[in-house]
Amino acid sequence: MPLLILDRDGVINRDSDNYIRCVDDWAPIPGSIKAIADLSRAGYRIAVATNQSGLSRGFFTLDDLEEIHALLCRQVEKYGGTIEGIFYCPHLPEEGCGCRKPATGLLRAIEQELQQSAQGAFFVGDSLQDLQAASAYGCKPLLVKTGKGVDTLASLQSDEASLDYPLEVPVYRDLADAAKAILVYCGG
Repeated sequence: MPLLILDRDGVINRDSDNYIRCVDDWAPIPGSIKAIADLSRAGYRIAVATNQSGLSRGFFTLDDLEEIHALLCRQVEKYGGTIEGIFYCPHLPEEGCGCRKPATGLLRAIEQELQQSAQGAFFVGDSLQDLQAASAYGCKPLLVKTGKGVDTLASLQSDEASLDYPLEVPVYRDLADAAKAILVYCGG
């Protein structure tokens, strides 16, 4: 079964500059839950890799985060899909840890936990950090225009960004659109 990696905020659920602090703040992007279930039912092992510095900032607790993730998993299961694992970095950007994207520690953790290589896996994200982590680890980055995606796309199209990230990246309206393309591309 192939592995597929998703960012969370801005890809699966609506993002917020004030952080997603509790289940009441968490709202899936239309079509994203069904898209995850469709990919899962087509044979993909779904993993989520997400930066969650709100933990270190004290904006929410580990229990709050686990409650959000349990809700996400339950919603995907209602459509007949499964999320194999949700991997998060709790650290602040300035801590310089190895797990905060664009570093690749979350991808190594996914490999170790799921006993499967992430090399060549699709990685759907909305930020430059997602694309950088995916490329650095040998994944196939895909950009969605939800969340920070429109700003990321504009940044990638600027001359300055091309020095930081020269790779051509497929761009999709949202996760549902990306999932359709993945399923067509892979014959699912």
